[in-house]
Parts: sequence; structure tokens; C-alpha cells
Amino acid sequence: SLWHPWRLPSTKCGALGLAVFGSLGPVWLRAFFLHTEHEQRKSKTVTQADMKVELLPALTDNYMYLLIDEETKEAAIVDPVQPQKVMLSAAPGSGLLLREMDHAGGNEKLVKMETGLRVYGGDSRVGALTQKVSHLTTLKVGSLNVKCLCTPCHTSGHICYYVTKPNSSEPPAVFTGDTLFVAGCGKFFEGTPEEMYRALIEILGSLDPETRVYCGHEYTINNLKFARHVEPNNASIQEKLAWAKAKYDSGEPTIPSTIAEEFTYNPFMRVREKTVQQHAGETDPIRTMGAIRKEKDNFRVPKD
Repeated sequence: SLWHPWRLPSTKCGALGLAVFGSLGPVWLRAFFLHTEHEQRKSKTVTQADMKVELLPALTDNYMYLLIDEETKEAAIVDPVQPQKVMLSAAPGSGLLLREMDHAGGNEKLVKMETGLRVYGGDSRVGALTQKVSHLTTLKVGSLNVKCLCTPCHTSGHICYYVTKPNSSEPPAVFTGDTLFVAGCGKFFEGTPEEMYRALIEILGSLDPETRVYCGHEYTINNLKFARHVEPNNASIQEKLAWAKAKYDSGEPTIPSTIAEEFTYNPFMRVREKTVQQHAGETDPIRTMGAIRKEKDNFRVPKD
């Protein structure tokens, strides 16, 4: 089967969806990303014994992801923010071929193109949705387990996907869309500080510390500059910022991070820390969350 999660950016629904193909048997998978003249960012592959994640840049700063179960070669597309450029087709004799194309269209067009495509998501605004999922709904991508985590705030129907392999010593993966970014979080378009606190601290923050975080945007440098503003004496922020600048200058992604790392430099994950609370002039972590999000919304990013 091919599981195809996506989010439709034009509605800001922020809720990743899942679409399912019929069984294709043993397959080989490749991701082709067509770079336009203004698109110089490089793709990247993170390979583990149990799963492979291909990072595919899109638009100005978005990421799409191809998740492959190494055991069965079944796969999922996560967060293709340019669904009109994605064509999935069964290649005779070779299995499944994923291509990037310049044709206009969207989720509905893909559903018409691919017989048997089923789309899952946490928000009825997801285009071509066939089944709505909720918190802790479980799905399968080959031998990988996918747990749906409801993290409303950026949007009311936002879902993160937590991917694990039974009896594996490899780190899990979580696709966080517009909830958790490297060193940052999404704006509270349809939610409250309480909801983002629960999403970041109680839900995502409780995952395996080594979980690799795959977010929806390349916002890392600007996020770290704000983090530096909040905690100017935090060495982890300074080190990560220098590293991120070097990566960005070479056109490489700064994704993924890990949950453990986020707790060292992400101010929105550090709202229980005295240094962050003192900066916000608060003593309560939820009020601190609201205060620094409001500050970030109006933050003028320095050029250094």
C-alpha cells in the first residue's frame, strides 16, 4: 500500500492527511524533485535500518517527506504542500514511481488520477478527505506503526504523525507539520497558549527523547535568532545557530532535530525554565507560552 499524508496550505487547515493505495507487492521507490530556477535547496535522505525518510523541499521554505518502510517498501507521502506537482503511478515491472510534475491541480485531481486512493486526516478541510482520524488513531505503513497525535492550536484540526517500528532499537520519527518547528512553533491561528503547551510539552514532549522531528518549514535560523533573544546566555542556542547557518549556506536542510535537542534550545519547549519565564516576566509556563508567542509574532529578526 502507499499511504499519502498531506495538508492543503491554501485553507491553513494544517492537518496532515493520509491516502492509501491498493497493494503493489514488492516495490522500489525513488523520489524525483524538480528544482525551479529559484529553488536551490537540496533534498536529503535519512536512512535507518527500519525506515527511510526523504526530505523534499517545496515552495520557498516548505518540506514534503517520503517515508519508506525498509522491510516492505510500502511508503507514505507526508505534507506535500504542492500536491499539484505530485504524481504517483505504478510503474510496470518496477513497482511504484513517485514523480514531481508541473501540472496544476490538487488533492482532488490526484484522487481522480489514482484508482483506490483513500485520504485520511484530522480536519474536514483537508482536500479529498475520505476518513477523519482522531487523537491516538493508529495506522500502518508496511510494518511501521503510525500513531495520530491531535495537536490543535495553529489550526483546530492539526494532526502530528508518530512513526515507530516494533522491537526496533532505531529512533522513532514524528512529522509535526506546523505545530513544532526546529527551535520554534506555529502561530496560534485557531488555538490558545494552553493548547500549544499541551501539544508541545504534554504530547510531543513525552515522546522518546531520541525521536527525530520532521517539521513543515525551514524556519530554523530565524527561530534560533528569537531563541537567542529570549536566552542570550544559552550556549546550546548559539551552537545550533552557527550550525544552522552553515547548513543553510550550503543549501542543506537543518531538519531533522530530536525531541531531546528541542528541550535545550526551543523557547516554546522551555517555558518551564526560569530563564525563559524571567524573560517573559511570568512565573507560569502557560502564560509564558502566550507571552513569548506574542513577542515572536512581532519580532524583527536581526540580520546577523
